[in-house]
Amino acid sequence: MTSDETPPRDPAAPPATGPAGTAAPARTDVAKALMGQATYRSLGEQRLSAAEERFEKARRTTGFWLAPLVTAVFLLLPLDMAPSQQTLAGILLGVIVLWVTEPVPIPIGGLIGVGVIVLFGVVPADDALEPFGSTTIFTFIGAFILAQAMLKHGVARRFAFFILSLPGVGESTFRLIATFGLVTCLLSAFVSNTATVAMLLPTALGLLTVIAKMLQDRGLVAADFDPARLRVGAALVLMLAYGASVGGLLTPVGSPPNLIGRGLIEEATGERISFAQWTLTALPLCAVMLVVLVVVLLLLNKPEIRRIEGVQEYVARERADLGRMSRAEKTTLVAFAVTVVLWIFPGVIALAAGTDSSIYETISERLDEGIVAVLGASLLFILPTDWRRRQTTLNWSDAARIDWGTILLFGTGIIFGSLLADTGLARTIGGSASDALGLTSTFFITAFAAVLAILISETTSNTASAAVVVPIIIPIAQAAQVDPFVPALAATFAASFGFMLPVSTPQNAIAYGSGAVPITTMIRSGFAFDVFGALLIILGLPLMVALTGIGG
Repeated sequence: MTSDETPPRDPAAPPATGPAGTAAPARTDVAKALMGQATYRSLGEQRLSAAEERFEKARRTTGFWLAPLVTAVFLLLPLDMAPSQQTLAGILLGVIVLWVTEPVPIPIGGLIGVGVIVLFGVVPADDALEPFGSTTIFTFIGAFILAQAMLKHGVARRFAFFILSLPGVGESTFRLIATFGLVTCLLSAFVSNTATVAMLLPTALGLLTVIAKMLQDRGLVAADFDPARLRVGAALVLMLAYGASVGGLLTPVGSPPNLIGRGLIEEATGERISFAQWTLTALPLCAVMLVVLVVVLLLLNKPEIRRIEGVQEYVARERADLGRMSRAEKTTLVAFAVTVVLWIFPGVIALAAGTDSSIYETISERLDEGIVAVLGASLLFILPTDWRRRQTTLNWSDAARIDWGTILLFGTGIIFGSLLADTGLARTIGGSASDALGLTSTFFITAFAAVLAILISETTSNTASAAVVVPIIIPIAQAAQVDPFVPALAATFAASFGFMLPVSTPQNAIAYGSGAVPITTMIRSGFAFDVFGALLIILGLPLMVALTGIGG
């Protein structure tokens, strides 16, 4: 037991009592608290210390007046930009304040911004709401329904105990989080980042449930503790989201920004980037970033325990109690396996035939990840668990409990991303910053590209960031008579390195939707990785391009 742990309470000791002999607080139901979690909880729904409660009240109250003030001040500034661009920028700044301070639930903050955009005449209502039909939204819906089935029927718990039973892994929170990050990173190199996180989130919550129950059983936490506020849970879930972002850079098919950026670079420079060249260039950068993720996440979110004593006996006992797999677990696995195979299949074709082949283009278009997700989820309502009673794996009441807030949140993020491009605001920002900074060398243009891509990806999806920033960077480099290859590639890589907000990437949104990561924790951890990621790309990417000869 480490020095920062509370000595365990004797199980034979009488129940604790509160002041004046009152009964002790009710024991927290860990599984219920974590498996039915919501993205946003009022102060009354959380277990906070007096200092934490004062901070949360001040933060949330500040948002009520600061968000409209920031928007109003920006709209009144005499800026040299189109009115629609200034209006959009002012509203977006106000929404960011709402997201950071949380005076209202974060999904509602985004919806307020969308409503104000239409009221202020930036775009008509139909155009503003069109991105809600994005394939990413349907990926969320399908993946969340699959996750609901895995949680309901205990499949996630089985996966969690399997990981904990691996030699040496379950004995240390450091090894557990590092192993989980490595698995996530490798999977996301070939499966989309969103799909990877959606697949592994139930397992992460299962692991957190096991750890929380062990803390509870050993008296290391209060009886009525809030398992959603455990630091080890925040580190585990953030490792899942951030590990997928890093792993997605390993291959051209690992993330949509890779394909977008590669296509734009090849079109502008005429230099082809092969699958092997991309992977060799990205591998050292991803390896370094993964190590940074593990170290910094554990420093910023120090787990309540470092060593999990007696985990083998505990896991063996719990796995024995689980017994044989139920029919519902088996049908859930069938639906999950079908979905995963269809998610992976386009990546297999890319390895075999190349991403430029017609067969890859056809299959990747037909097996869109959003369509695959909803079809896989649909199987849960078809596969029977009791045919006589016409019971299927899931009921609609189960599906209705998925986190619709995260879906709304990311939908609003897509809306702002599309409007940044459509109104020309992103190009205006890029051009103005470039003129003001007087960029003339490869190094400074590369640094500008990385920083701009990260900043834009914080308020839009990483896909939108790549689609917006790479076309800005290429003409800036060409105007300065600099080869645009390295700066454009830096923008492509950096588009996946938005770590601070739930709307930055789909995987961030899913992690936030777990309820185990407070927005302040995501911002604090994400800021650190934004800085590390930018430095790594600025300093390491040119070196790797020179060593591998990519694009040459």
